[in-house]
Amino acid sequence: MGATHHLGAPLSTDLPELKPDTYFTQTQWKTLFALVDAIIPSIVAESRVTDRKNQLRLSEPRYEEAYEKTNRALRTPVDHDKFQQYLEARPLDNPRFLQILKRSLENISNSERKQLGMVLDILATRLGSLAATGYCDTVLEQPLHVREAAIKSWGRAWVRIWPIVGKSIAKMARVLYAQSDPLLLELSGYKRYDDHYRPGPSFDFDFAQFGPGSDIETVDADVVIVGSGCGGAVCAKVLAEAGHRVVVVDKGYHFPTSQLPMTAEAANHFLYEGGGAAQSADGSVTVLAGSCWGGGGTVNWSACLQLQGFVRQEWADQGLDFFTTQEFQNCMDRVWDFMGASDSQIRHNHRANVILNGSKKLGWSAKPVPQNTGGAEHYCGNCTLGCSSAEKQGPTASWLPAAARAGARLIEGFEATKVLFDESGSKRAVGVLGTWTSRDENGKLNTPVKDRIQRQVRVRAKKVIAACGTLNSPLLLMRSGLKNSHLGRNLYLHPVAPLSAAFGEDIKGWEGGILTSVCSAFENLDGKGHGVKLEPSGMVPYMFLYEHPWRGALQWKLDALRCRQMDAFISISRDRDTGRVYPDPDDGRPVIDYTPSAFDRKHLLAGVIALAKLCYIEGATEIWPFVQSVPSFVRRSKPNRVAEAKGSLGDDTDDIDQGINDPDFVAWLKTVETTGLNFPDATFTSAHQMGTCRMSAHPSRGVVDATGRTWEAQGLYVADASVFPTASGVNPMITVMAIADRIAREVSRGLKREQGAKAAP
Repeated sequence: MGATHHLGAPLSTDLPELKPDTYFTQTQWKTLFALVDAIIPSIVAESRVTDRKNQLRLSEPRYEEAYEKTNRALRTPVDHDKFQQYLEARPLDNPRFLQILKRSLENISNSERKQLGMVLDILATRLGSLAATGYCDTVLEQPLHVREAAIKSWGRAWVRIWPIVGKSIAKMARVLYAQSDPLLLELSGYKRYDDHYRPGPSFDFDFAQFGPGSDIETVDADVVIVGSGCGGAVCAKVLAEAGHRVVVVDKGYHFPTSQLPMTAEAANHFLYEGGGAAQSADGSVTVLAGSCWGGGGTVNWSACLQLQGFVRQEWADQGLDFFTTQEFQNCMDRVWDFMGASDSQIRHNHRANVILNGSKKLGWSAKPVPQNTGGAEHYCGNCTLGCSSAEKQGPTASWLPAAARAGARLIEGFEATKVLFDESGSKRAVGVLGTWTSRDENGKLNTPVKDRIQRQVRVRAKKVIAACGTLNSPLLLMRSGLKNSHLGRNLYLHPVAPLSAAFGEDIKGWEGGILTSVCSAFENLDGKGHGVKLEPSGMVPYMFLYEHPWRGALQWKLDALRCRQMDAFISISRDRDTGRVYPDPDDGRPVIDYTPSAFDRKHLLAGVIALAKLCYIEGATEIWPFVQSVPSFVRRSKPNRVAEAKGSLGDDTDDIDQGINDPDFVAWLKTVETTGLNFPDATFTSAHQMGTCRMSAHPSRGVVDATGRTWEAQGLYVADASVFPTASGVNPMITVMAIADRIAREVSRGLKREQGAKAAP
């Protein structure tokens, strides 16, 4: 490992210059800005109006009422001048907000930009504006309160496009605002790093370098692994330590601990697939997938949950007997022990205790979630922006350094184009072809690609392992000519329905471990292993406020100001029903065709109801399901403690603390249940993608066999979550690693057999 750095702040990670924004006309840009402005505008008291068209005006009494109400809800009151500055600030006047907005639009596909552009064109006409807003004036001509009212009405519109457009614009505005507004971050107390910032040791990876040239550069290996995430990294360690020549390539780049955690803008650009803007084709699911050196293991939440017995049996019943063997358990134990996974060192934060203590009060099963932190407490809430402590024993802190020490050769910035096959027609994989892009002369990545070295590189190998993730492994195999009908299909996402709650104390939920407890009482709602788990969620402001319900500009801005007293939770389902992934015909990026089914949404709803009960029983003052049409639940009074205060047995039922039987709460839950979770009224997220190169006992039922080898080609393996036969139902890291451990050992045995056969007389 390298030396520990002693810095006062993370080193900056410079972003590339914005590309020309000519994909929109000036009218389209102005129309977009007008809509964004209506979501989060400048809000002023009537006496302070300076722009009657573009400010939301409140009467003096209403303005003061908003201030008093907010301060009554806050444990740490806000100074009146600061409150005034906060409400008056207009995101469109913030250069950083505009920069992030334009960068986020760079990251979406051309087809998505074209669709948005068409909508903006409609709203820029009088006829289109009349149809969408009820006013003949174009959106650009309308005063802000009219635009705000129009967007509110879109949620109830019978023409499906308008609820989706409103939801998309509102999400864009909220996520960018929560990243960039300095007063929101100041008043919430959020800090990306603490005052005593000291990054942990970072391994000094010696990545392969290539000079300029037009010829294809060739590298020789026994095994080439495409992808450095949880599957590829485990394979690299196992195979390198077994004495094989290993090359690991990844399109992403490595960032040492001294650059972590990144700003949200940099993290989205450098650490996540699609610049953090990936979503399903219909917009119903926001998808987070790691895309950097170390893959998802660099940005995940440390959760270590072993594959449950009923899922192992389900997979065995499909002809994959290995999953019920002791050897599979040995694989899980090996990866568990190597990372020092344990729950003994955990210091739970507030929301983790809401899960644990609330479940105990309600008689539900809950437990701590072991962490892969090598025995360290790891009281860190910013791992989604990159872990600076080096305590999380993910790929870059443990597996890849071990592989490097055993002789593995590592290549960052390598975009794999296709798998190469033996020209004899035997369909035997013999390597990988791709394009390598260097850093600039200063080791940075913000320099335009055209000004850095680009070189075609061929890695010749006896075995090829695709481990580039559920979204990309099937696309690599498709580009390489494989025709299996299951490629890209059977996509599981573990869709998530969020809920947040405010409490009567400062929580600062971004502090402390992200996911250290789980309630599993609802994991088997259909009797066949499908249901939900209840877990704490990440609390970096932009990652939970972006879906906090927007019912108006004032409401959302005031709610956001209370985020220091909020907790966020997720109902995460083991989905039964699937989607698919396929290449975008324009630029080849993964297109995610997935909508949570009615069956899975019913389970997610049961989880949301359960989360609300946990929050209520633990004293939440306000609860928000992330459903646009459902109002928040506001607790009118503290739990009834009359009987306790009297010291009596409380024979009168009026003296009983009703808990979750509070009539107001029961009536509100009924509203949530009746409304349901339906897109676009509700939207979903996913951080777990599985199944697109499904493992099977027969070629007609999947892409790879029980050892991870593709049915179509010899010497070609897949070792990531894409091989899962069905959804795992638990955070998939340990399962991915255990399967990769098994596949790597099979590959090693095959190589040794081949070497032995060649050596035989």
